[in-house]
Amino acid sequence: MSNQDITTVYLAADHRGVGLKLYLYEMLMADGYHVVDLGTNDLNTPVDFPDIAKKLADEMLDDSQSRGILICGTGAGMEIAANRYRHIRASRCERPEQARDDRFHDDINILTLAADDIDIEIAFLCAQSFLTSPFDNCEKRIRRIEKIS
Repeated sequence: MSNQDITTVYLAADHRGVGLKLYLYEMLMADGYHVVDLGTNDLNTPVDFPDIAKKLADEMLDDSQSRGILICGTGAGMEIAANRYRHIRASRCERPEQARDDRFHDDINILTLAADDIDIEIAFLCAQSFLTSPFDNCEKRIRRIEKIS
């Protein structure tokens, strides 16, 4: 899937992920993606990551061609919260190769990142890999995804 095939990249973060989110927003826009920033943009006002994950999951509900990137301090909270929704397959990635493999094997549609632990340039490489890597659309992978959906 190329950036022309992805209709929208939804980007959201809690207060701990604002800086990384703003960086990724600029970089992905420069890469030609249609990016929708779902907030938050305030470093000083705490927000609960489950609320942010729900907002992004709701936006993706009717658009199977969209992708999402969620950022919190650890990345794990967003991953757990996002995976509560049937149409979401979220994975926390720390390396571009991991994002590529998670797309290929599990058709993830949300990348979660740990703002406290990841270098911003590596985060951008993870996002690029996530957005450009294909899903291996074979019978066994589809069967497995259907079992969790």
